[in-house]
Amino acid sequence: MEQLDATVVNTAIPSIALSLGVTPLSLKSVVTSYILGLAVGIPVSGWMADRFGTRRVFLIAIGIFTLASVLCGLAPNAQMMTAARLLQGLGGAMMMPVGRLAIVRTFPKSELLGAMNFVIIPALIGPLLGPTVGGLMVHWTSWRAIFFINVPFGLIAMYLVWRHMPDYHGDERRPLDVLGLILFSSGTAILSWLLEIFGEHTQSVPTMILLLAVSVGLLAAYAWHASRIKFPLLRLALLKVRTFRISVVGGFVTRLGVGGLPFLLPLLYQLGLGLPAWQSGLLMMPSAAAAMGMKLIAPKVLARFGYRQVLVFNTLFIGLTIALYGLVGRETPLAAIVCISLMQGFFNSLQFSSMNTLAYADIEAGDTSMASTISSSFQQLSMSFGLAAGSLVTAWFLGRVPQTNQVLVTGALHHAFWALAVMTVLSAAIFWRLRRKDGDSISRGRAVAKEAEPVAQ
Repeated sequence: MEQLDATVVNTAIPSIALSLGVTPLSLKSVVTSYILGLAVGIPVSGWMADRFGTRRVFLIAIGIFTLASVLCGLAPNAQMMTAARLLQGLGGAMMMPVGRLAIVRTFPKSELLGAMNFVIIPALIGPLLGPTVGGLMVHWTSWRAIFFINVPFGLIAMYLVWRHMPDYHGDERRPLDVLGLILFSSGTAILSWLLEIFGEHTQSVPTMILLLAVSVGLLAAYAWHASRIKFPLLRLALLKVRTFRISVVGGFVTRLGVGGLPFLLPLLYQLGLGLPAWQSGLLMMPSAAAAMGMKLIAPKVLARFGYRQVLVFNTLFIGLTIALYGLVGRETPLAAIVCISLMQGFFNSLQFSSMNTLAYADIEAGDTSMASTISSSFQQLSMSFGLAAGSLVTAWFLGRVPQTNQVLVTGALHHAFWALAVMTVLSAAIFWRLRRKDGDSISRGRAVAKEAEPVAQ
């Protein structure tokens, strides 16, 4: 539901704006409010799961998301739509970290990679079908149907969660760090919002600088506060665990390049190649399809080569595929574009599977909730930074190029792709700091266990 909604809503923005009597640009708040909901809700999700149990929190999260979907479908104006999307973001914020936490606590590390990939494959149906399904639903029915369709799926999911989901609680009852929640959530919410509106000139430069300073100040105040109390909202000391730190920081830097692709590719296809929106949407599907295929073989690849080799060389391959988009023009065969898209989805999928599971390689069982929350928080920020980086690079190269001149627009976008490719390749230096056997407890867990058996005997 979450992945499908994210892609479908973007497709339906023009129809929603027409129905509510506003301009499409003014509905940017519909997208940013969801991001703000995520920024505020993710940091507290781990504490809630430890305190109230994974089953109850996940059940409530789906309920909030489904209720908010109904409110979105009933929204009579842009203000109510924005408020409902904010509520939907809060529900979505608890779904991902708590769901991941339940998986980490259910499966041993040797089975974690396969279990996570098994769960992620259905989620990839969202970006695979989202643009096409959204376009068809808006064309044949109403934009309100894209929200109402969540109701039956939400009810089924709630029933399955109640009947079958394990109910894990924290090892110790820790109080909620209210001050930390205010500082961190406020800082990330302001920063995420600034990054979402970056480059749109909806705020004056002094205002943007002031808000950026406030955001950085709040986050710095949280870091100081967290170092002085026993039970912080996010225990940043976990970043001292080398594999966890490399996974989080390396993933953050990688997404600076990869995160700009959803912004740049539609511009290349529609403005540069002159394709209609529906064809542009179809060209985004091979990437999601390849990502689903990679999830099936990722465990074997990691078991054969290990995390260090995979993350270093795969990062270089991602940079190469991004650079190949810088060679796509009107004369490029459609088959070649599809091949590049397949490679991009293939390598991106392997990268995210590797980074997301490496984070738990050396984390103790009692710290999995905190690790999941920290990882999810940094992922949310990295997605916002990635979109902002894509916007900045595009604006830098497009400059005053008239969008009616396809040749100049295509050339500017080519330079933008090459810049993002260089940014992505640079993140390989972070993964280079991994050691050869890092992550073996996940990628080669069974082999490690067998070697340890004679010692135990």
